[in-house]
Amino acid sequence: MQADALIKQLTGAEVIAMAADAPALRAMRPGGKEHPIDRVLHDGDTVSLGDTTLTAHLTPGHTKGCTSWGLTVHEGGRAYEALIVCSFGVNPDYVLVGNRDYPQIADDYVATFAKARALPVDVFLGSHGSFYGLADKYEKLQRRGPGDPNPFIDRAGYLAHIDLQEQRFRAMLAEQGGAR
Repeated sequence: MQADALIKQLTGAEVIAMAADAPALRAMRPGGKEHPIDRVLHDGDTVSLGDTTLTAHLTPGHTKGCTSWGLTVHEGGRAYEALIVCSFGVNPDYVLVGNRDYPQIADDYVATFAKARALPVDVFLGSHGSFYGLADKYEKLQRRGPGDPNPFIDRAGYLAHIDLQEQRFRAMLAEQGGAR
């Protein structure tokens, strides 16, 4: 987020942010300057980049406005629903119980896990390649022969990722004395 002002200066790109994250972003002062936010988004808003339209899905927890991006992709005459997940994971230092800065963090995670499972996702991508096995899938894609499945079409991997992150969340919540 600290690079937003520099990227905007160098490229003229529009800086957009989910409404729930806008206050925290505005509090950042990259290079001592006001943090640029050109457009504030809400759950379900769309952003078009050329012929591609992305839908913003509010998936809070990692941050209050954590945004996962949905889009339709095509291969072999078929349409697939792709999702670039923000992050469904908890970092080791997260305070899930009694968090003064984010009191509803645990409730937001629970809601995000439920919402994520309900989204129609065929192609699972993420803000970090490790979330979805980028290196392995890319290698398989390079060796892919005619008729072999595209390794990036992986709803099962997406659901397994949600399960793993929810398991980590629930363990951390229990350690902190929270009940769910």
